[in-house]
Amino acid sequence: MSVTQQQVLDSLRQVASPRGVPLPHANVLSAISVTDGKVFFSINVDAAEARAWESVRAQAEAAVRAIPGVTTAMIALTAERKPGSPQTAPQRHAQGVQPASAHRPPQGPSPMSKQAEIPGVAAIIAVASGKGGVGKSTTALNLALGLRDLGLRVGLLDADIYGPSVPRLTGINEKPQLDDNRKMIPIKRFGLSIMSIGFLVEENTAMIWRGPMVMSAITQMLRDVAWGTLDILVVDMPPGTGDAQLTLAQNVPLKGAVIISTPQDLSLIDARRGLAMFKKVNVPVLGIVENMSYFQCPECGTRSDIFGHGGARHEAERLGVPFLGEIPLHMSIRTTSDEGNPVVVSEPDGPHAAIYRAIGASVRDQLQGAIAAA
Repeated sequence: MSVTQQQVLDSLRQVASPRGVPLPHANVLSAISVTDGKVFFSINVDAAEARAWESVRAQAEAAVRAIPGVTTAMIALTAERKPGSPQTAPQRHAQGVQPASAHRPPQGPSPMSKQAEIPGVAAIIAVASGKGGVGKSTTALNLALGLRDLGLRVGLLDADIYGPSVPRLTGINEKPQLDDNRKMIPIKRFGLSIMSIGFLVEENTAMIWRGPMVMSAITQMLRDVAWGTLDILVVDMPPGTGDAQLTLAQNVPLKGAVIISTPQDLSLIDARRGLAMFKKVNVPVLGIVENMSYFQCPECGTRSDIFGHGGARHEAERLGVPFLGEIPLHMSIRTTSDEGNPVVVSEPDGPHAAIYRAIGASVRDQLQGAIAAA
């Protein structure tokens, strides 16, 4: 059954704003996206009223999910501070200097107080990079497969909202189904439980989402997925140090982060920022991987350090974190990734699969306590 925007608007008329106005007439809705039963939109309100609107957001989501044919509903509450509001214009002392109280950090619960375990998942780790183009998603998938080869039950969450790569890397074209509790069932491939925002939208769809929409989507893919029993959930993060990383750190107690970098200085500078961000939110850094570390000519065997060499190892030593290993720039890694048949699966006895398994063993050893306690 095809769902239309009009059906969504009709369902939202049952939901009233805090002032009693039907939601479609409250001038707060973004454009509504409806694709194959998946509904996305945001409710945009003033930050000063955000608390009063949270229950409205929940009611709107419930109303949309009740529409026949709707399989997924992601509704974000976007709160923006209006110019000139009292919160953005702090009071000043008579002599023009703010009172001492204005310089104290705001009091209230820590954002980390919202952390909650995902039932059945022993350890969640993030695979991150400070910049794009360093092979993070390929590494995340092959790392997950390396952990699988060590006898662990592994899941992979593609949280790169703006550029999900896992559907292409795994060759998955199907859509996730819902269980009896209306939770999405991860797709099984290569012995992994896999979920990606790319399973819910078309490959060529531009994800033009504000930060709160990204945060809402990541939260739903963490909480509204029937992950089952896993030893490790590997999360492929978007590049950078923004909303997605903070949302993950604030929502679940991450057991660690793996930083992916290439050897050259520009990539290492960004990797340094990513490492600092995870330390700031008290997430242990499990180590740094140097991807595209070197190129070895398949014809003559000559090694070329195209991006330099050893930068990530030196950075790990300087920062006092483990160096997890070097992954070469090699044609077979690239071609198997493009074909949706990753190298750990397609060439399990090859040298590259051995590298990913060795990295996985180092990660597993650091997580032994969390896995054993589950």
